[in-house]
Amino acid sequence: MRIHVLADSDTRWKWGGELAQRLHSEPRVHAHLLNGRATPTERQMAEVGIEPDTVTQSTVAEFIQNPELAHADVLIVGSVGGTTQAILHGLARRFEHTRKRPVLVTGYVGVVYENVTDGLMLRGGADIVLANSPFDARRFREIYGGLGVDTDSVVQTALPFLADHEAYDDTRAGATHPVTVTFAVQPSVPKEREGRLYILGRAFQHARLHPEREVIIKLRSQPGEATTHIEKDHYELLAERLEQEQPPNLHFVYGNMAEVLDRTDLMVTVSSTAALESMQRGIPTVILSDCGVREVHGNHYFTGSGCVASWDDIDAGRLPHARREWLEDQGILAKDPYEQLRRRIAELVDIPGGLPPIKPYYTMQNAAAYLPKLLSRRGLDTDGTPLPYSEPNAQRRSLMARASRKALRRAYRFGAQTVAPKIQRWGGL
Repeated sequence: MRIHVLADSDTRWKWGGELAQRLHSEPRVHAHLLNGRATPTERQMAEVGIEPDTVTQSTVAEFIQNPELAHADVLIVGSVGGTTQAILHGLARRFEHTRKRPVLVTGYVGVVYENVTDGLMLRGGADIVLANSPFDARRFREIYGGLGVDTDSVVQTALPFLADHEAYDDTRAGATHPVTVTFAVQPSVPKEREGRLYILGRAFQHARLHPEREVIIKLRSQPGEATTHIEKDHYELLAERLEQEQPPNLHFVYGNMAEVLDRTDLMVTVSSTAALESMQRGIPTVILSDCGVREVHGNHYFTGSGCVASWDDIDAGRLPHARREWLEDQGILAKDPYEQLRRRIAELVDIPGGLPPIKPYYTMQNAAAYLPKLLSRRGLDTDGTPLPYSEPNAQRRSLMARASRKALRRAYRFGAQTVAPKIQRWGGL
């Protein structure tokens, strides 16, 4: 099966790439990375651990004109909602005169706790919109049904990284400490520097209170390296601002989350999807309440899990386990949650005469004040065609213009990934 994955960040590449592995025993996976602030670096791609057959990088307008899409069986769209809606419009235009096209699959890389209706309507028009749990499937179908979108497009699965891992064993051999506590960092939660300094300080404090424990700060990206969300205050840089020596049993760690969880006895986070991974394995998990249980932090999503606790609770030795009924409703304990998806894709591929035309939810009839700007920001006209300046093979694009664009990209990445972190250090972080 030829599966193409479009991703605008490392997180969405991980989601799309792992999802592709669940669709077929021997998938041929082709990665398409969108140019932007969060385009995955080689290091980030390697960390995910999925090696695609090919990798291309392009704009939205260039992507929808890629000739290889005509040969794809499935296209997994892993991007923000606005970009997903633009992709649907562009592909609707491209394939309007043929029914031979890939099955369009999209969804969410984590828990859906904000802008639920907004995000769903921007994904409306895909053949399949994935719901990661029974809870999500109910919500999605209710919203789509109320706005006239085909509810059959909602297919229940699970987050693809919640599979194929061994259950937690607190007596495992080879453990270097009686208890290893892992704090899973999020780039933008909490957003304020004060909150991030507080959490880091409490992690330092916990390591000093429990010298027999190992405390890991699991980092997502290196200073200046982009990810799905902007990380303004990197924890490694913030550690330099703490006027205290780093405890010898506390370590900053990069790498694959699954491998870190292999050595974890207590997962701590504000609202990272890493909590779902640890819960699925049976690892004790804490959803921090110290900065408040608030929608802006996303930890309100876990209120029924039984895992909301504070650093004081952690210091006192609390090791909470998630409630089974909550786990079941979140799809975390599902057995082979991709069977329905594989069956639905097979049904769509076998439709006599080919797939029906792509019909994005937003049109010039129902969203004339919204759609034009959304599309133009991605280089498309209101009918889904690339704007003149977005055409990848336009004769008027000179060699000098090409070279200038490449130079600007290099300069931007150098500034964001090298210069900015140094300036932050010099500024007294």
